[in-house]
Amino acid sequence: MSVENRAEAVAKNVEGKLQEAMSEITGNTKDKAEGQAKQEEAATMHAIEDAKDAMKDTIDKV
Repeated sequence: MSVENRAEAVAKNVEGKLQEAMSEITGNTKDKAEGQAKQEEAATMHAIEDAKDAMKDTIDKV
């Protein structure tokens, strides 16, 4: 597990949530879409790290 990659994903998720929340205040649909995209990117980053962890665990068991 890469702590740096996980931290980057968490930061990206928080950034996306803030951007989406601000879009609700301003009514800017572009910001809302960008915020949601950042959250999806963060989820993908977490999934990749989860897959790496699972692969490492499998290799360690062999």
